[in-house]
Amino acid sequence: MRLTFLGTGTSTGVPSIGCDCETCTSDDPRDKRLRVSIIIEHAGRTVLVDTSADFRQQALRFGLKRLDAVLITHCHADHVFGLDDIRPLNFRFGALSVYANERAWVDIKRIFKYIFEPSHFGGGLPEVIPNTVTPGASFCLGNELEITPLEVIHGRLPVMAYRFNDFAYLTDLSEIPRETLDALRGLDVLVLDCLRFKQHPTHLWVDKALEYVNEMKPKRTFFTHIAHDIKHARDSARLPAGVEFAYDGLVVE
Repeated sequence: MRLTFLGTGTSTGVPSIGCDCETCTSDDPRDKRLRVSIIIEHAGRTVLVDTSADFRQQALRFGLKRLDAVLITHCHADHVFGLDDIRPLNFRFGALSVYANERAWVDIKRIFKYIFEPSHFGGGLPEVIPNTVTPGASFCLGNELEITPLEVIHGRLPVMAYRFNDFAYLTDLSEIPRETLDALRGLDVLVLDCLRFKQHPTHLWVDKALEYVNEMKPKRTFFTHIAHDIKHARDSARLPAGVEFAYDGLVVE
């Protein structure tokens, strides 16, 4: 399995507009963070998690040629506003399967009403095959990629985390329910929300994220959804062995 981080930034991206802090003015490419998203490649399948607001730029940078499915974690702007940019893939491969929970589909169909209730002529529309996921109900893409949706809490909003065989992706959360923790044992790689060092009401921060890492005990952990409070080179040394800040373009086998 190959994991590529397309974006590792918080909802504003890094650098943040109008900011001249040490991270936002850094010339380290690891401090340039597009909105959060990943690509998973396994057994001939390519899966995208979240069509971020920067999806077009990310897809061109990655060299995306095909896509088998899109998984949506939740319907916040930074995670779904790139949905319209799947159209070039539709032109080549037809309708694309998109997976989200029932709560997210309500908002996706409202925001992108023109996709689901076409009201104009001319111009291409994204072609979407909606699939509703529920926590704990696994499904397979091909014969070798098992995907298990799991629920985490983002403030008060239920958000979908996803386990792919021995890898799991959890972004935008402040709490991991016990049943989800129990389903996340035995991981080779964990990607986990971690906004900054200072406490936050709807996201994990470093100390809280490390508490969950210590409980789940994955072999390797990568923090994502990172704000400009964190400067990669300066702050990486503050993490324990086996835990790293992800960065855009990072590839993990």
